Amino acid sequence: MSIAIALGAGIGAGLVMVARGLWPPRPTLAQALAASHRIREASPAKQAQGAPSALARLGRPIARFGFARESVHLSAHRRRDLAVIDRTTEEHLAEKLACALLGFMLVPVALALLAVGGVEVPWLVTPWAAVALAAAGFFVPDLAARSEVVERRRELRYALSAFIDLTVVALAGGSGVEGALRSAASVGTGTAFRSIRDALERARLTRTTPWAALEQLGRDTGVSEFEEMAASVGLSGTEGARVRHSLAARAASLRNHRRSEAEAGARMATQRMTVTLVLLLIGFLAFVLFPAYVRVFASL
Repeated sequence: MSIAIALGAGIGAGLVMVARGLWPPRPTLAQALAASHRIREASPAKQAQGAPSALARLGRPIARFGFARESVHLSAHRRRDLAVIDRTTEEHLAEKLACALLGFMLVPVALALLAVGGVEVPWLVTPWAAVALAAAGFFVPDLAARSEVVERRRELRYALSAFIDLTVVALAGGSGVEGALRSAASVGTGTAFRSIRDALERARLTRTTPWAALEQLGRDTGVSEFEEMAASVGLSGTEGARVRHSLAARAASLRNHRRSEAEAGARMATQRMTVTLVLLLIGFLAFVLFPAYVRVFASL
């Protein structure tokens, strides 16, 4: 009976998806304008990031339903994290739904393989296990996105340190403040330097100071070092010598901070290696002493 209900629900969901794909709802004017603005803003990031992942393509048909979009509400902090890694909320929602679907389908597939091997599992366990795996899979993209955000912010901090050093060199060579900033940003490659170049280009087009643009970049990405640099240099005025001294001090501070982080990471790696070696030693001793232990107690 449960198999018939599951098959009927699957066929009904498939027919609904086919009907929704053949006759999609007509978007309102506000939705069409918002979509065009979103595509225009995300186009540079999309060119750098490439095509969406396989999970995003798999979950995109499910994410198009209104109930799926309304059931997941992302906080402003989470949306900012997604913007840091150049990922839209639609793609993230599609990945979450795809992982949940894969987790839900993993249990029936495993049960089918066990049934082929002659192992019978009570069907009462199937729904609870499927729901548990679907709930776990739903939060897997959040963990992956969080690790990507941490790595991207670390990359931005390293890029900022190099960017400041290059700017100091350009200022020492006689360049102006804005020219030194643009020449330093044009040297580096990668997503971090591209974000810095985009911020400086927006400052040029909007006729604002480059420090304000870099400060806004720090707010958008959650990297406080950009805001600290903009605040310290903004107090120095527009004189090249004062800006150069302020940037040199900030570069030295960032290098010391990066060195402290590298040393802390090395100490943590050493501790993890020590724990792993201790566990291997305990396992080896247990493997060697277990036969003697069994023989001694068997003779009693």
